[in-house]
Amino acid sequence: MNRIVIAIVAFVVWSAAMFGAGWSWRGDRAEGVAAQQRAAGAEAIADQVNKTRATEQSKALQLADIGAKHEEDRTAAEAVPAAVVAGLRSGNLRLRDDLATCHTARLSEAAAGAVERDARAELRPEVVGAAVRIVTDAEDHVRACQAVIAADRQPVTQ
Repeated sequence: MNRIVIAIVAFVVWSAAMFGAGWSWRGDRAEGVAAQQRAAGAEAIADQVNKTRATEQSKALQLADIGAKHEEDRTAAEAVPAAVVAGLRSGNLRLRDDLATCHTARLSEAAAGAVERDARAELRPEVVGAAVRIVTDAEDHVRACQAVIAADRQPVTQ
């Protein structure tokens, strides 16, 4: 009987050892799979962050280009009123009578003297120059704003 008890005890010990080894192997394998999943998730997050940063940097460069062009337009617009005034005085440019409607009170004065008329004639090119400057600045500003909106609404490509 001793041999049978020893064989049963050996079988139980061997079975317990195999169960423990299997359990340990299963736990190690599960930890390995979990670690792989965490690593894959971290890589996906890092890739998405890098793509988002690249898109953000691209948009920032695009908006910086728009801003630089707007500043160039503003700088170039400073010469426009003086050129318009010089063109009006030299006779290269002529005004339509639309501006005269702005001065109906002055035009209806029948007793205006020659000196006063000459002063108004000199003032008219300056008024036109100032108006052109305002319009040019407004157009440049609107163009820059529209460019920013268009850049913002472009679909993001990844």
